[in-house]
Amino acid sequence: MENKKYHYFDIIMALFVAVLLISNIASTKILVLWKFTFDGGTLLFPLSYIFGDILTEVYGYRKSRRVIWIGFFCAGLMSLVLMLVTVLPPASDWPFQEAFENILGLTPRIVLASLIAYAVGEFSNSYILAKLKIKTAGKFLWLRTIGSTLIGEGLDTILFVFIAFWGILPASLLITIFVSNYIFKTGFEVLLTPVTYKVVKFLKKKEDEDYYDHDTNFNPFSAKN
Repeated sequence: MENKKYHYFDIIMALFVAVLLISNIASTKILVLWKFTFDGGTLLFPLSYIFGDILTEVYGYRKSRRVIWIGFFCAGLMSLVLMLVTVLPPASDWPFQEAFENILGLTPRIVLASLIAYAVGEFSNSYILAKLKIKTAGKFLWLRTIGSTLIGEGLDTILFVFIAFWGILPASLLITIFVSNYIFKTGFEVLLTPVTYKVVKFLKKKEDEDYYDHDTNFNPFSAKN
């Protein structure tokens, strides 16, 4: 597997990272859609779990682990750059410093919440899906993708909301945001299950790969690819 060449792996990895970064920026706005109250990143972020499911299902946990860490460091780099740009003095004739700080002026607390929630959620999702694939002998893909997402998204959402906003927003609003985020994200996964099936089937055929993590080291900090 280590030396095998894939045609679509890099494309999925790039899309995964793009979704992650765009979602982090969009999450700075809290919005209301119908009866749901959530951060703007929720509109796109569920795709990262679908990409995570596809990566683990087709290429295995080790490849997925690599992508998760690449996303982690890209998100960290983006956050550090935004924080640095925020504190640097603006040009004397540039009137948008306050607006920039309000929207993109990430605080260390937000960055910490985002990175912790992302890492815990994504690794949980990938680990559970890989283990369920072995337990089910590769059957019931819908059970594996939805089941892993229910746990991964749940951990991700509750960690981010409460680490980032506890003591800043009212507890009632935190609960509302958590519930709305969780329902929306997991519902999104369920609705796109047919699409996930088609993409997984396509990739398994084109890549000639359907990896089972029988002998995988599931330590998320392992450097072995």
